[in-house]
Amino acid sequence: MQKSNHIYPIFDKMLSRDDKEDLLHQKGVMIWFTGLSGSGKSTIAIALERELHKRGLLCRILDGDNIRSGINNNLGFSEQDRIENIRRIAEVGKLFVDTGIITLAAFISPNNELREMAASIIGKKDFLEIYVSTPIEECERRDVKGLYAKARKGEIKDFTGVSAPFEAPKHPALSLDTSILTLEESVNKLLEIIIPKIRK
Repeated sequence: MQKSNHIYPIFDKMLSRDDKEDLLHQKGVMIWFTGLSGSGKSTIAIALERELHKRGLLCRILDGDNIRSGINNNLGFSEQDRIENIRRIAEVGKLFVDTGIITLAAFISPNNELREMAASIIGKKDFLEIYVSTPIEECERRDVKGLYAKARKGEIKDFTGVSAPFEAPKHPALSLDTSILTLEESVNKLLEIIIPKIRK
């Protein structure tokens, strides 16, 4: 794809991130949940959003299925499309973070290279990687969407954890195993690390 020579960004004329954060009395940050399908990423993100909202903090959830039904509805699951899926999500996430919004992204994002790309787009100081480390046996037992069963029958190709690999994060800010931790315990652990980062 060729880049146009006729693009003139106006970033220098816009209100700054500090202006937005001062208005909201909070700092923007990306909380990036990674883990297998069924590990509890979206469930934790939804519960965390509610807790932060109760504290008067503005949040936005970016969730895999929501994004793929909208901005990324033209992408499939090839390697190139998976990369583009995460690239677009990171670019959108950066817009939210730069507006002072606490952004909660829940995506399998199955390898360190993809998550590294997202972190570099968003900005590493604004990127908290949360590994929802629930074992595959538990994820498959839940199988809330019936995806593991279809993957085992060969009806879904390149399914992470079954026919495609998942690479665990090397240095996550936090690991949460929802087969051991309750939802409340997971959210409380997250609040401990998030609240100090978002205080303005």
